Amino acid sequence: MIDLTTEYLGLKLKNPLVPSASPLSKQLDSLLRLEDAGAAAVVLHSLYEEEIIAEDAMSDRFLLHADFHDGESSGFLPDHGHFQGALERYLEHLRRVKQRLSIPVVASLNGVTPSGWVDLGRALQEAGADALELNVYHVAADPAESGDSVEARYVALLAELRSVVTIPVVMKLPPFFSSLPHFVRRLELVGASGVALFNRFFQPDIDLDSLRMVDQLHLSSREEALLRIRWIAILRAQTQMTLAATGGVHSADEALKLLLAGADVVHLASCLLSHGSERLSLILRDIEAWMAEREYHSITQLKGSMCQSNLRDPDAVARRSYIKVLDSFTPRSGVWR
Repeated sequence: MIDLTTEYLGLKLKNPLVPSASPLSKQLDSLLRLEDAGAAAVVLHSLYEEEIIAEDAMSDRFLLHADFHDGESSGFLPDHGHFQGALERYLEHLRRVKQRLSIPVVASLNGVTPSGWVDLGRALQEAGADALELNVYHVAADPAESGDSVEARYVALLAELRSVVTIPVVMKLPPFFSSLPHFVRRLELVGASGVALFNRFFQPDIDLDSLRMVDQLHLSSREEALLRIRWIAILRAQTQMTLAATGGVHSADEALKLLLAGADVVHLASCLLSHGSERLSLILRDIEAWMAEREYHSITQLKGSMCQSNLRDPDAVARRSYIKVLDSFTPRSGVWR
């Protein structure tokens, strides 16, 4: 029998498939279906500090200063004793999920202020989260902000949080650091338990009719897994932390490639949003079938066997592969007549 177990942030999981933060994790029913489909752990949807700040401001305006309204309009205001803000709703959801699910539950936090990260991280730990994923969404658009200062922002945030929480912390990173291995090592020294590669920064588009910037959600494509394969293969021999692959996994093929490169777990989101929890079961079955066909006995045996340090030609994930691929392209006949 094939042993599918793996380690994730110090937690032993029954297999490497972990649904990541998405709208699916907002509902207990969908989380239960994912667990039934074979999910080894789940990452809840992100808790956004901005949402909490906005609701607190609205609560202060409409509830604490209700005396400024006339009697008729005040009757439409919610009862202050029954008002539940974003933080309370998230914590209640987390507690309910922990009571019903038998698999680890990771809380996802997206903050904007140092105090917010710390206070909210502490609250999530106290509510029962098994681990904490820091979804740091920072677009460095200020020319006065150096690469060093961007890295320092992440490191300071992690250090501050590690001073108040004891559960494992994973940093969800974008792929834009100038020296990713060096930065990952810095995070490990400060106390990160793992990194998730990579955060998908959704890009604004331009509406040519209205000449406005518009926000659009595009689900991931299989090709996005390639960037994760390269960097996980490079990092695997350089860190003892958990390496989680997130983005571009739609079938067992992408999941297996990421595991071979060195990922400890593979996150799923877009494929589940498109096809439902049944896709997780299918990917799991296909992974087992592929391993059985090739006589792999465990995920541990497979994991990292094709990381950079184990390749006959380590340059296969470095600069030489770039040159080789470009030189291999042949224009279609007739295009350049």
